[in-house]
Amino acid sequence: MSPAAHRARKVAVVGVSLSDCGRVDTATPYALHAQAARRALADSGLDRSVVDGFASAGLGTLAPVEVAEYLGLRPTWTDSTAVGGSTWEVMAAHAADAIAAGHARAVLLVYGSTARADIRAGRRTANLSFGARGPLQFEVPYGHTLVAKYAMAARRHMHEYGTTLEQLADIAVQARINAGHNPDAMFREPITVDDVLSGPMIADPFTKLHCCIRSDGGCAVLLAAEEYVPDTAKAPVWVLGSGTAVSHTTMSEWEDFTISPAAASGRAAFARAGVRPSDIDVAQLYDAFTYMTLVTLEDLGFCAKGEGGAFAAKGRLTRDGELPTNTDGGGLSACHPGMRGLFLLVEAVRQLRGEAGERQVHKAGGRLPELAVASGTGGWFCSAGTVVLGRG
Repeated sequence: MSPAAHRARKVAVVGVSLSDCGRVDTATPYALHAQAARRALADSGLDRSVVDGFASAGLGTLAPVEVAEYLGLRPTWTDSTAVGGSTWEVMAAHAADAIAAGHARAVLLVYGSTARADIRAGRRTANLSFGARGPLQFEVPYGHTLVAKYAMAARRHMHEYGTTLEQLADIAVQARINAGHNPDAMFREPITVDDVLSGPMIADPFTKLHCCIRSDGGCAVLLAAEEYVPDTAKAPVWVLGSGTAVSHTTMSEWEDFTISPAAASGRAAFARAGVRPSDIDVAQLYDAFTYMTLVTLEDLGFCAKGEGGAFAAKGRLTRDGELPTNTDGGGLSACHPGMRGLFLLVEAVRQLRGEAGERQVHKAGGRLPELAVASGTGGWFCSAGTVVLGRG
C-alpha cells in the first residue's frame, strides 16, 4: 500500500469490552487488563496477530511495555500518554492518526484498576498525593485537594452565571436514572435532588452524591484500519474526528474557572468530523463531579456558556431525553475505577451498535443513534480529549 493510500485510510472501532467491574476483590489490575483485552479481541472477531499497536497508562514501571508483555504482545507502535482521565481519548486520537498514516494496522487500548479493592485492603489511600515539587508545591501545603479544585470551579460558575445547587444535583439524579437501566452499574436505586443536597458535605458545594463512586474494573477498545473491517464480527464504528487540548496544573494559572479545555478539543473534533454539536445523538462525558458534566456540555457547544444548568434540566440527559448523556450511569453511578476515559468510548460504541440493552437509546422512528461524542477530562480540568464516532 502506498504512503498516499495509508494517509487516506479510514479507522474504525472494531472491538470493545469491559472486564469484571464494580466490586472485584480477588483480581489484580493486570488480570483486569488481560480480561478486558481478551474480550475486546473476541468482540472484534480479529486474530490477535493483526494487533501491532498497544496503548496503556497508569500501570507498570515501563507502561505500556510491562502490560504488553503481560498480555503476550510485542507491538511495533506504542503510546503511554498520561494526562489524567482524558488519556484514553487522547490515545484514541493518536492511534487513529497512526493507523490512518500506515504506522499501525490495529491498536489495542486497555485499562484496568483495583482502586476500590486496594483502598479496602490498605494498599493505597483514598487521597491522591501529587507531591510538592514543581508548580504544585505552592498549592499542596494548603491542603488543596483534587475535589477542592473542582469545588472552587463550581462555585465560580455559580457566582458568574447563577447556576444553582439544585441544577447540579439534578445531573446526579439523571445519571442514577440511566444507571437504573444498566444491570452492571454499581448503584441503581433512584435518588432525588433532596437526597443529593442533604448528603454529607465533601467539599463545598459538593455533597457525597455530587462526587463519583469508587470501583474496580477495566475495559479495552480495539481500533483497526478499514481493510480489516470486512473480517470483523460486528458493524464498524468509525472515528470521524478528534481533538486534544491542555490548560493548566496550578489553579493560579487557570484564566477562567468556568471554561475547560474541552472548549478547544471539542471545537477541533467537530470541525474535523464535519458535524455540529446539534447533530450528536448520544454523549459520553467524564463526570467525576456533577460540575464536570455541566461545564463540558457548555464547552462542547451543546448550549451557551452559563446555560448548562438549565440545559441539563427536565430529564434532557436521560436515556429518553433530548441528549442522552452518560447512558451507562457514568462515574456518578455506574463505575469509576481511577480513570474513566476509556469507558466513555466503550459506551459510545455500544450505543451506536445497538448493544446497550435496557439503556439503549432510540431516536425518532426507533432508529439507532448515528453519531456519538466521547469527551474525557484529566486532572482538575487540566486536559481534554474529544472523539466523534459514527455508524455511517
